[in-house]
Amino acid sequence: MAERPVTLLDKSDVLAGLFAVWDSIAALLDGLPENRWRAPTPLPGWDVKAVVSHMVGTESFLAGVAAPQPDVDVAALDHVRNDIGAMNECWVRHLGGESGADVLDRFRSVTQDRRAALTLMPDEEWNAVTATPVGPESYGRFMRVRVFDCWMHEQDVRDALARPSSDDELDGNASRLSLDEIAATMGYVVGKRAKAPAGSRVLFELTGPLARSIRVRVNGRAQVVDDFAGEQQTVTIRLDGLQFARLSGGRPMSSARVQDVQLGGDTDVAARIVENLNFVI
Repeated sequence: MAERPVTLLDKSDVLAGLFAVWDSIAALLDGLPENRWRAPTPLPGWDVKAVVSHMVGTESFLAGVAAPQPDVDVAALDHVRNDIGAMNECWVRHLGGESGADVLDRFRSVTQDRRAALTLMPDEEWNAVTATPVGPESYGRFMRVRVFDCWMHEQDVRDALARPSSDDELDGNASRLSLDEIAATMGYVVGKRAKAPAGSRVLFELTGPLARSIRVRVNGRAQVVDDFAGEQQTVTIRLDGLQFARLSGGRPMSSARVQDVQLGGDTDVAARIVENLNFVI
């Protein structure tokens, strides 16, 4: 079996997006009253503080800091589904007793350390293959996954605080890179999860500030393609780009944006794809 090609990404572009979303999260939380840190997010069992604690934990892990020992069997918690979820919960529980302001200070501190380390990382290390949430891939691809993860969590926090992203706030590097990362998974979603039949040509038409077209052809295996070489799509799925991102991340749709999903062509296959958009672990 041929090895999967490694994704090589421009370091300055990815880091600009990662640093921008960190800045946006820190600004969003700056001066937040303590009671608002307890606002529930769309993620089961997690409030705003838990989401930020999780991000602190992941960046700490990437900086070489071991997860703290939990006070309970985190694997037994209802919303913990796998080993990664258990590690995340260790940090959530560890920081649960700290004030929101202290958790924000930790977030700023660890992301500042990560900025320095990533900025100094040589290109050969950036492009080297490593273990990532999407399988063996370049470290640069891993960092694009981090952009996606942090950007999705920013939307979670915004949802909890009733401060949804404006169109202008969605127009930036972090949003574009996050949609790039989601788009790269659509072959897996269409082929493996939704089991679209051979010969399918699926067009995702995303609208709003995250507007773009994503095309997937099923020919042996499902792959994202630039075009259908003059052939018409057999399936069309049209929806707001942020709603598409939320469904891909296993979140409910936002009440702040249009929720209409239009299906065209083979609507049975289209509906199956929409039902199986969630690819996150």
